[in-house]
Amino acid sequence: MVTQVFQRSGAAEPGPTPKQAYRRRARLDRLFDPELMKALAEPNRTSLLSCLLKCRRPCSVTEVAACCALDFSMVARHLQTMAKAGLLRCEKQGRTVWYAADGAALSSKLRALADAIDELGPEDGCCDAGSCPPTGGSA
Repeated sequence: MVTQVFQRSGAAEPGPTPKQAYRRRARLDRLFDPELMKALAEPNRTSLLSCLLKCRRPCSVTEVAACCALDFSMVARHLQTMAKAGLLRCEKQGRTVWYAADGAALSSKLRALADAIDELGPEDGCCDAGSCPPTGGSA
């Protein structure tokens, strides 16, 4: 386990407390979409998303389930979760649901999130390097 140790610097002014930073609304808060994070947090979903991105065409749940070691119902549930997060487009034709990866939406969401993180300067954080407690390990 890696433990980070922060050195207290006498020159830097203390930043806002975590409570103050939490209250301050930033573009970052809008972009940390729980549905997106949920969709990307599960390894099977990321594998299915990667498969659909590489396929570059709409696929039925049956087609997607045939190329992985997951049960049809689990694949359907994972695809629904990703569609709800805006990562997949879906269209129902009769009894068949077709899913296609929306690569442009994924890259746009991730790019906007990265830009919002980059926009936060050191003075925008909850604390400066000298006032943050060490993370990880035991206290």
